[in-house]
Amino acid sequence: MGFRLPNIIRSKVSSSKGVPKGYLAVYVGEQMKRFVIPISYLNQISFQNLLSQSEEQFGYDHPMGGITIHCREDVFLEITSNFN
Repeated sequence: MGFRLPNIIRSKVSSSKGVPKGYLAVYVGEQMKRFVIPISYLNQISFQNLLSQSEEQFGYDHPMGGITIHCREDVFLEITSNFN
């Protein structure tokens, strides 16, 4: 019997470190937690909605090097947990 790794990687690595091929870094919530997610999430309508809302409110200024998504961490995790 095998085990399944989650698609989202909660990164404990500084933003200066690389991101694995096929993934991108996003920063979520008030604490700006860094997550490394598969780029396939960009095809998901609900993820595109999160990006659109962030763009409308805050533009595309991402000083931390990854995409900043301005929503609560629990909301982000709930939305992305349905992508499999």
